[in-house]
Amino acid sequence: MKTQVAWTRSRRWLAFAALAVAAAGLLYWAYRPRPLVVDVASVDMGAFEQVIEEDGRLRLKERYVISAPTAAQLQRPKLKVGDTVRAGDVVASLRPVSPQMIDARAREVLRQRVGSADAARRAAAAQVQRQQTALAQAGLEADRALQLARDNFIAPSARDQAQLARQAAQQALEVAQAQQRAADFQWNEARAALGAAEPASGSATAGVWQLRSPVDGQVLRLHLDSDAPVSAGQPLLDVGNTSALEAVIDVLSSEAQRIAPGARVQLSFGSGSARRPGLVRRIEPVAFTKVSALGIEEQRVNVLVDLAPVDAAAAPAAAATPALGDGFRVDARITVSLQTSVLRVPSAALVRDGSGWRVWVLEAGHARARALTLHDRNADWAWVKDGLRQGEQVLLYPGTTITEAQPVKPR
Repeated sequence: MKTQVAWTRSRRWLAFAALAVAAAGLLYWAYRPRPLVVDVASVDMGAFEQVIEEDGRLRLKERYVISAPTAAQLQRPKLKVGDTVRAGDVVASLRPVSPQMIDARAREVLRQRVGSADAARRAAAAQVQRQQTALAQAGLEADRALQLARDNFIAPSARDQAQLARQAAQQALEVAQAQQRAADFQWNEARAALGAAEPASGSATAGVWQLRSPVDGQVLRLHLDSDAPVSAGQPLLDVGNTSALEAVIDVLSSEAQRIAPGARVQLSFGSGSARRPGLVRRIEPVAFTKVSALGIEEQRVNVLVDLAPVDAAAAPAAAATPALGDGFRVDARITVSLQTSVLRVPSAALVRDGSGWRVWVLEAGHARARALTLHDRNADWAWVKDGLRQGEQVLLYPGTTITEAQPVKPR
């Protein structure tokens, strides 16, 4: 009986011990250190490039502004923005400016001026007739004196005086004729002024001037879209060839020094559109001040980029790019330097270590800190000089919670 009771107690203690061990094991399993789930990437060989990303705009390489050559009245334009024109097509018509309205007093003054000019013209005509009579008389006297001198009835000096008198009469006639012509001009001028002040009722002004397009292209802008008076030199419309475009990218003056003519550029014209290649043609030598979105004044320089022609057969996606125009926004990716095959690591794996850099390398399920030396880096990749080997895996975005030899598990 005692042996049976002892055996029952032993079994009870063994059950309690088993339950205790199971509970301890469950607690250990619940609170044991678990590997940290992380994102990893491999160190590989690939291309590394330094780029400058900025936005800009498109503009025409050649823009023509057609202006009024003189003060006139513009007829209502028949063209609209976007219409196609050919070189030599009429793009604007101008009528001479109508005379200004005057009051009765000014009109009467013009009429009296016509009468005064007519009287002066008549007086000049009479003076011409008088000088013609004087010339005829001087001619007769000179002929008579010449005959008498031949017969030795008068002295040679008297003959010379008669001939000089005839020359003086001829010159006086010429002066009178010039005065008559001047009087005729003044009379015609006075009549023209009076005629311009009193136009015929309902008559149209003649002499329409037609301005023609200098090149093949499209109408880009209408400065005036209705019948209106214009002054000399006033712009009327802009014409240009929208197929000949260039990109103007403004970059910081400190970054412009890294760009060389001929550098490759990738241009994007909006979400979903294919990128279009281009080449830097010129870096302008003059900077300008521009205020950034944060209110900071920046010195910027314009970089001119030529767009590469689209080959529909080689690049159907690029050929499907929608039509571009003057002033369109463009995003540019300018290549400063390019290495085709280098050892690289994602920039997301870099961690600052004083003045240098380090990464966390995945080794046998644990994170190990590794210092490394870089040639250069950009937003996506870092060009490794020393410290890593191709194929090793590094932790991305490690943060500050990773410790040496901490268990980690790739996601």
